[in-house]
Amino acid sequence: MSKFGMNLSKMALAAAAVAAPVCAALAAGELTGEDGQTVSANAASGSAPSKSAGFMDIVFGDDTGIVGTLLWFALFADGILAIYFCIDSSILIKTEKLMPARLLDQVQKAMGEGDIVAAMSACQNFPSAMSNILIAAFQHIEEGFDVIQEAVTAASDLEQEKLSQRLQWISVCSNLGPSLGLLGTVQGMILTFEKLATGAAGDASMLASSIGQALWTTAGGLIVSIPSIAAYYSLRNNANRRILKMTAVTMEFLNGLRNVEVAAEGEDAGADA
Repeated sequence: MSKFGMNLSKMALAAAAVAAPVCAALAAGELTGEDGQTVSANAASGSAPSKSAGFMDIVFGDDTGIVGTLLWFALFADGILAIYFCIDSSILIKTEKLMPARLLDQVQKAMGEGDIVAAMSACQNFPSAMSNILIAAFQHIEEGFDVIQEAVTAASDLEQEKLSQRLQWISVCSNLGPSLGLLGTVQGMILTFEKLATGAAGDASMLASSIGQALWTTAGGLIVSIPSIAAYYSLRNNANRRILKMTAVTMEFLNGLRNVEVAAEGEDAGADA
């Protein structure tokens, strides 16, 4: 997770911490009247204790407002996208997806026979990250072993960058969660202070609804963000391990390429003689 996302998470938690004392006072059912005396919230409002608002009331209630409802839809969409990208990335970095077993078998057989054309044909028949790295090696076979190694390293870095770009979408979703939560927190606190300014301090239910909006959106953003962060780092580490494995397997094949290169030079020397 980026520093920007971490800072947003801290800001959201700080805003929730500011709202917590007010919420605690409301939960205790006590408010301070204009004369400085502590009175019951129900007594101040002149009504019986009201039923606490449920989650659906907080999301779609009248006190939430259009902005608050849109924020909740954005949080839901962010969570759905995070799940989608996690599943997509999990499929993308599967070993069979990156390194098809049939590809390795055919390439190993072709390299054992010294048939580079058959090895490249196998790579074309099984397009994958592994085949791209092998093709990069085969295309430079006549330029020397050092050049082949550089080509393999460059191809591996390119494949790693491709995987990282797909995985970055999970990181984007994890950063959006605290951002949306923070925006909901700010909106809820604005509504709370607006009601305080209009003299609604005695109505605990009105204040609790606004503060609930702030706290629930903070929690919703963190609920989306925390699993997304864990999934991102887990998938990224798995992808890096598979890239390293593909590079190691390709370097093992390079020994065969070195033998083919030496044999080809020997044939050329015999022809010149």
